[in-house]
Amino acid sequence: MLVDTTIIVRDLAVTLPGATRVLEQLGIDYCCGGGRSLQDACERSGVSLELVLARLDAAADDADTNQEQRDWQHESLTALSAFIIDTHHFFTKQELARIEALLDKVCARHGQTHEALLHLRNVFQELKNDLIPHMLKEEQVLFPYIARLEDALSEQRAVVPPFFGTVQNPVRKMAAEHDSAGELLAEMRNLTNGYAVPEMACNSFRALYQALQELEADLHQHIHLENNILFPRAVALENAASVAWESVGGQFQPACFQH
Repeated sequence: MLVDTTIIVRDLAVTLPGATRVLEQLGIDYCCGGGRSLQDACERSGVSLELVLARLDAAADDADTNQEQRDWQHESLTALSAFIIDTHHFFTKQELARIEALLDKVCARHGQTHEALLHLRNVFQELKNDLIPHMLKEEQVLFPYIARLEDALSEQRAVVPPFFGTVQNPVRKMAAEHDSAGELLAEMRNLTNGYAVPEMACNSFRALYQALQELEADLHQHIHLENNILFPRAVALENAASVAWESVGGQFQPACFQH
């Protein structure tokens, strides 16, 4: 397998099976900061380009023998939205509550000797306060509109215009909130020295760092699916619908029948 080292990381994450797992393991940002070339991303992360290429090659081989991975570029946007809610939103909500309790426990026991824990708790709380309404807006507003848009186009009918005008507006807002979440995740990783557990840490301390690391990895995959696949496809879908249909005297007809 040959990978063009000038390929944009987010494009690599979308097109190459297993790439996101490799990039996550090697600390290469493929969601919020995925606009860099692979070569540039490797240099910024201090990772050998040769190592990344070898891991990507192995991941592609594994994917060839494992057909369970879903191709979200070709499945319906309704199915992708449901997957994000059922898998990533569910996990995030569960873990935010569990980690909050763990943080309170660990801070109460170790906060005086590990001051970074108190800062970590503040940053985590900010992340939690951002993510909960963010996911709610997606579940109640953006995703249902995308589903209606997809249904309308497949059934060759119009969709009621949304109050937000165009899907590009909430997409832009959600992407900006993803950037903020990415910054908070990076700050938490910084505060914990890459989630390196102190030598004499108790079990709760270890469980906390493991949970935060798993939350980070899941959010990276979650944001990747939205930023790099769902959102661009939703914008393209709306554009296709606007080209195909227009209101003519209260009736919606194909654009080819314009007068």
